[in-house]
Amino acid sequence: MTRGRDAPATAGEDAGATVGDMTAILLDAIRILLGDEDMATMTMGTMVEPIVSEFREEVATTRRVLERVPANKLMWKPHPKSMTLGQLAWHIAAVPGRLGRIIQQESFDITQGDFLPPQPNNIAEIMTEFAQSVRDGEHCLHEMTDQQARGMWWLMRKDRQLLSRPRIEIVRTIMLNHWYHHRGQLSVYLRLLNVPVPVIYGRSADENPFA
Repeated sequence: MTRGRDAPATAGEDAGATVGDMTAILLDAIRILLGDEDMATMTMGTMVEPIVSEFREEVATTRRVLERVPANKLMWKPHPKSMTLGQLAWHIAAVPGRLGRIIQQESFDITQGDFLPPQPNNIAEIMTEFAQSVRDGEHCLHEMTDQQARGMWWLMRKDRQLLSRPRIEIVRTIMLNHWYHHRGQLSVYLRLLNVPVPVIYGRSADENPFA
């Protein structure tokens, strides 16, 4: 029997569309009330929230260190096997965004990676890369649900598995700890070049935030 135009839908026939429409309306209302940034926080998993707070604090610290890089020493290196100052600074600038994108994938094949940082021509290139990298890295963290954070991530060499860890552990070790390691390395470069080292955690030999 043909149903009239205004007759109610039978159970299940249009339920999916109705729920979808109501969900879209509700999400639009929340976006209007909270704004896009707060909406992003709502979709982010609770496991990631402390890491986002830490990330934002460390961004400010990393920016202080990068801003001390002398423009006329970008080709300098402390040892023939070391990266140049410019390469190291660029690598630090790029870590959050590049590793954030890698972590979003299910796995990464190291044979497909290019691990030699480019040689920047000037400080502006480093800081431009840093600004975009920070945006990309934070976006990656905001998009990560608790289910994704607990999900496994694999490091591969073609068909051979090298490492398997929950994604949240990879965020901690390969994204954040790796970042801090190279930032500390950069502070040594600055010291060797007689550039005042900024505050990182507590006082440095050149600056005392508690004085």
